[in-house]
Order: sequence, then structure tokens, then C-alpha cells
Amino acid sequence: MKQNVWNQRYAVEDYIFGTEPSDILRNNAHLLKAGQTALAIADGEGRNGVYLARLGLQVTSFDYSEVAIAKAKKLAALHNVQLTMLESDIDSWRWTPAAFDAVVGIFFQFLDPVPRAEAFAGIIATLKPGGLVFLRGYTPKQLDYKTGGPSNVDNLYTPALLTEAFAGFEILRLEEMDVLLNEGPRHTGMSAFVDFIARKP
Repeated sequence: MKQNVWNQRYAVEDYIFGTEPSDILRNNAHLLKAGQTALAIADGEGRNGVYLARLGLQVTSFDYSEVAIAKAKKLAALHNVQLTMLESDIDSWRWTPAAFDAVVGIFFQFLDPVPRAEAFAGIIATLKPGGLVFLRGYTPKQLDYKTGGPSNVDNLYTPALLTEAFAGFEILRLEEMDVLLNEGPRHTGMSAFVDFIARKP
């Protein structure tokens, strides 16, 4: 059922979240090196996974929607890059221990607190020592803007939530912001979110 909802959402000609990467990646690309391994979680139409591949990383990307994955493959072909794109929901994803130099999760806030905690634990496990996590998520203030994201406050991020979830990590960036997003028809308008980049010890 969930998969049908996501397939219907992506079954339009436009890239609903745009084709350009989230600027948390573009503005912090200096932290990444060609040849590193990266995992893009719930990567949708591929804008972030494809960008990582364009930087020369070895990218694994997964999403639950085969429609989104087909669009991601078109985007990869457009940029002449290769990445491994797999169909999986986050509950079924196998978090291979110490497999990735970077894990990227941009606006994957469809998880309630318990499965979210399990996903965060999976991210920690699958990162290599010294690996980086890049997260961007809506904060509770987003409920006032109503320009996207979940309607359940429990699914939203706060700096304290992220700091606690990744306790012991070296925090490289932690910032709340209100920004006028223009990332495709599903990410347009004033938005309140938090950026979190941290290094596994």
C-alpha cells in the first residue's frame, strides 16, 4: 500500500523534488573525496545520489518506489554516472556494518520515533570509523509554514534529538534555518529545517 502511494506521487513527468542536489551536500562537498563509498537513504528520484556519483564517490542509493528509481536512472544517465540503485523500504534495509564513508538522509521523515531510532542506529552501524552522516530534516516550526513534510510533530527533528541520537559523534555542522526552498514542485516555499553533519569516532 505504502509503495503505491509513493509510486503515484512520483508518476509525473517533473522531478517533484528537482534534479539539483540538496545544498547541504553542495555546500559541504569539500568533506567528501572521490573513491569513497556513500549511501543515499530514501533517495527518491536520485538528485542526491547522482550528485555524490558526480563527485566520484561509489554510491549505493535505495528507495521504496520503482517509479522514482526509474527516474533516478534517467538522471544518472543524463550525467553519465554509475551508481547502484536498489528497491527497498527503510524497514527492510540491511545495514551492513562499517560499509560506508558517508551516509546521506535528506528529508526522510516518514518514520515514527521508534523506527526512526532504529534507522539512526543503522546509520551509525553502517558508517566506517571516521565516516560522515549528512542529515537534513524539517523542524516543528515547519508545521506553521505547511510547505511540505509530515504533519505529525513526532516525526520532525530538533538539534537536541539529533545530538542525542548521534552521541559521541564529532559535530561539524548543526544549524536550524528558515529558507525559501525552490527544489521542485514538492519543495517550494518558506521552510524550517535543521542541518546536521557529524563524524563517527
